[in-house]
Amino acid sequence: MKFGLDRLLEDPALRAPLQGRRVALLAHPASVTAELTHALDALAGLPGIELAAAFGPQHGLRGDKQDNMMESPDYLDPVHGIPVYSLYGSVRRPSEAMLASFDVLLVDLQDLGCRIYTFITTLLYVLEAAARHGKSVWLLDRPNPAGRPVEGLTLQPGWQSFVGAGPMPMRHGLSLAEMGRWFVREYDLDVDYRVVEMAGWQPDAAPGYGWPLAERSWVNPSPNAPNLAMARCYAGTVMLEGTTLSEGRGTTRPLELFGAPDLEPRRLMARMQALAPDWLAGCRLRECWFEPTFHKHAGRLCAGIQIHVEHGHYDHRAFRPWRLMALAFKALRDLRPDYSLWRDFAYEYEHDRLAIDLINGGPLLRQWVDDPAAEPGDLERLATADEAAWRAQCADLLLYP
Repeated sequence: MKFGLDRLLEDPALRAPLQGRRVALLAHPASVTAELTHALDALAGLPGIELAAAFGPQHGLRGDKQDNMMESPDYLDPVHGIPVYSLYGSVRRPSEAMLASFDVLLVDLQDLGCRIYTFITTLLYVLEAAARHGKSVWLLDRPNPAGRPVEGLTLQPGWQSFVGAGPMPMRHGLSLAEMGRWFVREYDLDVDYRVVEMAGWQPDAAPGYGWPLAERSWVNPSPNAPNLAMARCYAGTVMLEGTTLSEGRGTTRPLELFGAPDLEPRRLMARMQALAPDWLAGCRLRECWFEPTFHKHAGRLCAGIQIHVEHGHYDHRAFRPWRLMALAFKALRDLRPDYSLWRDFAYEYEHDRLAIDLINGGPLLRQWVDDPAAEPGDLERLATADEAAWRAQCADLLLYP
């Protein structure tokens, strides 16, 4: 198969409309060709392309910041001599001066298929800016490595944030180009939006179920996205960022495991199994111990659980990571009602709302966890309705049926 970037590079007819126009690139470390050349370098070497500027999202164009809320500066690219503007620095939306530097913005970002992953919010912001200023946006499409499954509660009105670009569930099931089409329609954007589609993407095909395992190398799109297993777990394990539990940052398996010095994994897994065994399907849970070198519980031995979603342990259609992690929180609350679970801190520059609520696009998940009378079926009914509504809403936007 071929990604959008590779098709653009190989086909002069595809890029012919770029002749005579100033071109900018929005990209990150995983924006590479099949031969692992970064998109900026590949585009700069094309005849007839006037590369005028580049943009980097959270964690930078080439990759320079480890944690959340670590801003990247603007700079002059030392190889190509063009300005590189940060969209995770002094601004989140491109300024008028930045927009004045180009006519067409090429967007080449590897997404993880999750609402909270900030690259989709950055896409919305550049589409809105392009609509206001008459700029063109071309999306060079890449696979959704989590595939087509949809899961989670829909973001509620008033809960938009940098980790919640709009009323969608946690796991959206779209490629980034399809998400762009949804943004254009949802927000009624009058923008010249074009897609350079992938060729041969089969999101339901084994063994990758979204990621072409036999054909493409994995490059971290952000520092704590090291492999396909993380991408599969992320729509659930990202909720750990709003808790006091470690999500494995500071280990070699971030966002595939979780724990704390005072956690009792065996009791927790047993309670999860008793509450909602169906929510544990499609993976294997394993008791483990780890010592983060940085971030939460740094330097302390944590007891925890690793989620295995590889080889014979993985069932793509059965695995539901958002429900799995919701169940872990519920089981912990049942076992230890007074456990200090929710982390109260500034999250993505929001100071007046709990991080767990920002992550989930509203308080419903947290309220369900904290309500002793609430049962798994209560959350199941809410999520199932939201998931069905999203699938119906997006059916005509899919580019790869």
